[in-house]
Amino acid sequence: MNKILLTCIVSTLFLIYSSNSSSIFAQENPSPEPMDSITEMGSPLEILIAIAHWLTGVGTIVLAVAIFKTFRHLEASTKMSKIETEYRLRPWIGPVNSIKSLPPNGDTNQYDCTIKNYGELPAQNVTAYCKIDTKIMDRDVFKSNPGKTFNLGPLLPNMEKHYWVFIDSSLIKKAKDGSEKIFSALYFEYPVTGGKSGYGMISEYDPKNDGFIHKDMWVESPNDLPE
Repeated sequence: MNKILLTCIVSTLFLIYSSNSSSIFAQENPSPEPMDSITEMGSPLEILIAIAHWLTGVGTIVLAVAIFKTFRHLEASTKMSKIETEYRLRPWIGPVNSIKSLPPNGDTNQYDCTIKNYGELPAQNVTAYCKIDTKIMDRDVFKSNPGKTFNLGPLLPNMEKHYWVFIDSSLIKKAKDGSEKIFSALYFEYPVTGGKSGYGMISEYDPKNDGFIHKDMWVESPNDLPE
């Protein structure tokens, strides 16, 4: 874009210079009748004409610089608008706090994970992925096998929703006895401009507080996710 603009400016200056040169040449070689008139008026007229052409050239250069700066400003504004759209004008899903325990339901312990849309635009559809294991997992745990999924629906700006994690009570008892460890992996996926984004977290069960403590948290954008 800058190369095209510079080419246009140089071409404009060349055309104006050629026009001025032709005008001066025409004044230096006038017909016999105008020559007598100019000669009678003397050299001050020639000086005024030269000054006028010089001022025209300076004004053209100033105009060309102003046009160039205007295009640079428009280019920067376009880039800022793109960044604003990608990082500010979009939904941002994340947890409100740690995963907390709920009253047990029969032989199943229940835990609540509250998420919130911190962005300025609504998330059209949020999908939750969950895995429970006795060994710690990494960020790639959902790529080969997504595991259990649940559709949480849309999430408006500043809106909260609750996702419940269910764990067998016998496994919780072993963790409280110290004979077993429990890890949870949660991932919340939602569409954004250009693809999908997501928030993931890996947590470890804390028997003392009967809740989960986050061990790892991350955010994925469309550029990070595989096609």
